Amino acid sequence: MNTAMKLGSYALGLAVVFGGALGVGKAVGPVGTPPAEDHAAMTAPTASASAGHGEHTTEQVKDDTPGGLQVSENGYSLNPLTTTIKPGEPTEFRFAVSGPDGKPVTDFQVEHDKKLHLIVAARDLKTFQHVHPEMAPDGVWSVKLTLPEAGPYRAFADFAPTGGSGLTLGADLSVAGDYRPEALPQESRSATVDGYEVTLDGELTPGRSSKLTLKVSKDGEPVTDLQPYLGAYGHLVALRARDLAYLHVHPDGEPGDGRTKAGPEIVFYAEVPSTGDYRLFLDFQHEGEVRTAGFTVGAGERPQVPASEPTPTPSGHNDDGHSH
Repeated sequence: MNTAMKLGSYALGLAVVFGGALGVGKAVGPVGTPPAEDHAAMTAPTASASAGHGEHTTEQVKDDTPGGLQVSENGYSLNPLTTTIKPGEPTEFRFAVSGPDGKPVTDFQVEHDKKLHLIVAARDLKTFQHVHPEMAPDGVWSVKLTLPEAGPYRAFADFAPTGGSGLTLGADLSVAGDYRPEALPQESRSATVDGYEVTLDGELTPGRSSKLTLKVSKDGEPVTDLQPYLGAYGHLVALRARDLAYLHVHPDGEPGDGRTKAGPEIVFYAEVPSTGDYRLFLDFQHEGEVRTAGFTVGAGERPQVPASEPTPTPSGHNDDGHSH
């Protein structure tokens, strides 16, 4: 296939993928034993002003629609301002969050040590970045972003405007070039990054809170001196494979609470909204550097795809490969 044909296929693929990604992201509150007004069915967590790293801490939406699937919600919109991104080249990525009055929002609550968290993932979930842009006085955010390969990406802005509820808004990004989508990585319970091995124990159960335990070791020895990152010993993001619905969870406990150890185990409580495959990305900090371990985990009983069978030759046609 020549380059023009590949790019044409890529553009068509973008239309199909992006067209299927419409939805509504929702505000959240803490899990465990939240106040009555915030105790609703959790589906896709995102940051909340009151969400600390306490007992069974994850975060909870107010209805059954996952976050990160829509560019606008409750009058707030995510507006990318950078339109050209080349593969492998550092780019100053700029964006703004507009409010109900149509103007850029400049007042944000600090959530997990930051006013805004930006997550960027490839649509095939092969790559993942968690970055923290800086905001100018006019409300325009910017961050140096390098997207390694051509193809479609999804950017998630996780924030809470001052006086408002937490939101996760998502917008599509595209990097021009020859793109070949890859299959979702096989289900895995261990990951190796920079000499560290991270193992995952626990199951995801749709509609129920699930305990996930991640254990960090290096050179075969457990790591017991993890360093705080964003107010915790680990930071976990889960993305649903089919549409990149966004879940944002945090560990049970926090540094300095008198009971949470600095490794090797980090415990999370997460709830996924549906059966299917998910990619989980754990950020952890050790020896002054943040590293990311990725896992593919299935939730619930997934339907078995039957093996493909040869297509029978239509009656009355020669079996010579020619059509009429």
